[in-house]
Amino acid sequence: MPALMELKRILVPVNGGSVDEEIIKLACNLAREHKVTVEVINIIEVERSLSLDTTVEPQAEKGEEILNQAENAASEVDCKVETALIQAREAGPAIVTAAKKREADLIVMGIGYKKRLGVFDLGKTIPYVFKESSCQILLFRGALTENNSKQ
Repeated sequence: MPALMELKRILVPVNGGSVDEEIIKLACNLAREHKVTVEVINIIEVERSLSLDTTVEPQAEKGEEILNQAENAASEVDCKVETALIQAREAGPAIVTAAKKREADLIVMGIGYKKRLGVFDLGKTIPYVFKESSCQILLFRGALTENNSKQ
C-alpha cells in the first residue's frame, strides 16, 4: 500500500452536497503539494428497472451542473481537475470500481453532518467504500452547526 507521500491520482466523488467545495479544495491542495492529478466524479444511480446505458436526462443535467460547480471550486484554488459522469446501480461500488480503473491512490470523500433517527449517520456509500476499496481514503465530515444539529 503506497504511503500518502506517493500519490499519483486522487479521486473525488461529489454529489452536490454541502461539503463538495471543501473536499475539492482539499484534494486540490494535496494534488498541488504532490504534483498529481485530481479526477472528480459524479455518480448517477440508475433504477434497476432501466438499462444502465439509459440516459436519465434530469439526473444527467444535475450531474453536469455538480461537475461544473466542482470545476469552479477547483479553479478558485488554481487547480485543474478532470471530471466524469458515471451511471451505476449504486454509488459505493461505482466509486470503488472508478478508483481501480483510474488507478487512484487516494479517494477524498465528504459527508455533511446528517442524522437519521436522531443519530449521526454515514449512510451506505461511505461504509461500502471503506470496506471494499484497496486505496487510501480521506473522509471529511462537515461541521456540526446549529441548523444540522436539530435534524
